[in-house]
Amino acid sequence: MKRQLFAAATVIASLSVAQTAHAADCAVAVEDPFALEAAAIEEIYACIKDEMVASYTKEGDAVAGAYRDWTVTSSRPAVAGAHGNRLLYTFANDIAAEQYLKYADDGVVMPVGSVLAKESITISAKKKAAVTGPLFIMTKGEAGSAPETADWVYASIQPDGKPMKFKQSFCHDCHVAWEAQDMMAYPLEEVRLAN
Repeated sequence: MKRQLFAAATVIASLSVAQTAHAADCAVAVEDPFALEAAAIEEIYACIKDEMVASYTKEGDAVAGAYRDWTVTSSRPAVAGAHGNRLLYTFANDIAAEQYLKYADDGVVMPVGSVLAKESITISAKKKAAVTGPLFIMTKGEAGSAPETADWVYASIQPDGKPMKFKQSFCHDCHVAWEAQDMMAYPLEEVRLAN
């Protein structure tokens, strides 16, 4: 387990190197993302959201070009602790939205073709700014298509638009903690949309 956590920390640290948002434009007064108030998070997102899409779509990825037209799954980005303590904002495609927005905690089975795209924003203590992090993507395949990951395929688009290379187990080994929820974590309760 320690080896997996070290590997995860190494990959997450390497993601910081590829961040390309215009940090000077999105200054942040605090170093700890958990110290950000809701209004500050909304200001950060307003500042960086256009740059995020421009960054993710540089290489023409289909999901990066489409996800902003999908269903947003929370009222704003929030820090959950996963994905390197970044601010996270999840979008669900039409196939995934209805089931995902139930935020069910047991017996969840997502429909085949479900796609979730999670924007991420890193608070850089060094730059005292918010910078674009990776776009994390989960796609639910046909039964038996990826049995080692419960038929989910994990992907990530770096802020330079290039796909990140990693083993599927890197993501799945963390997501298995939400096995009853079909491997999905949800936004923090404070930002979940009312059903």
